[in-house]
Amino acid sequence: MTISLGFSPCPNDTFIFDALVNHKIDTQGLSFEVQLEDVQTLNQWAIEGKLDISKISYGVLPLVLNQYKVLNSGGALGNGVGPLLITKNPALSLADINKLSIAIPGKNTTAHLLFSLAYPNAFNKSFYVFHEIEDLVLSGSVDAGVIIHENRFTYQQKGLHKLMDLGNYWEEQTGLSIPLGGIMAHNRLLDSVAIQVDELIRKSVEYAFAHYPHVSAYVQQHAQEMSEQVMRQHIDLYVNDFSLDLGITGKAAVHKLLEVAQNIIPEKVSPDHPVFLH
Repeated sequence: MTISLGFSPCPNDTFIFDALVNHKIDTQGLSFEVQLEDVQTLNQWAIEGKLDISKISYGVLPLVLNQYKVLNSGGALGNGVGPLLITKNPALSLADINKLSIAIPGKNTTAHLLFSLAYPNAFNKSFYVFHEIEDLVLSGSVDAGVIIHENRFTYQQKGLHKLMDLGNYWEEQTGLSIPLGGIMAHNRLLDSVAIQVDELIRKSVEYAFAHYPHVSAYVQQHAQEMSEQVMRQHIDLYVNDFSLDLGITGKAAVHKLLEVAQNIIPEKVSPDHPVFLH
């Protein structure tokens, strides 16, 4: 049986899925047709129901619950791992945000949802692929931008300044970990198959942890031009026990994000849809 699977080329995702897609573990007769795309593309594909199993931003979850359920393994939740709001102009203050032009890494991303929670009246927003945002801020095309992923480690080297840690804001407001991205199974898969894939993803993460801090050729191949140090920082930041199993704490954080989204996302689906596969 072949299952379509989508995740990003970022080190945390390739680290998680390497053993699964490259048959370093027994995949129990399943094979995977892999698509590596940026998360906003994956979010859009999830809205369209394109893939059987897909990484998404939790920010798009309210729009896809009519088609998908969240798996326990493979996702990204944590503390101190949220998006950062950055600028080139150190004289700007948080009081200015509602008047500024802001670059956001995708409309349906968790980063957008967290920014909207902190600044519901900031409407001058434009949406880009995440790796474009630093350059937009540096060029003055926008006043500020929300950065995620490896840009968290590089913005200061480029002379940019942090205005706010949006992840810290979430944690202060909710007391919960930050739900960044999850793995979804389409309802067209039998539950038994989706549960099997969920367990295989867990085994893939366990395999990766067992061989860490080695960074595999698969991770390096897709990491653009990152140094091994940045790859490890990326993995250390986004891959943790929640990637093995959301558990009660992780699921509570996802439910809270859905609750917050009800006030922010206009196109919402019925909250009656099940959220988790099991």
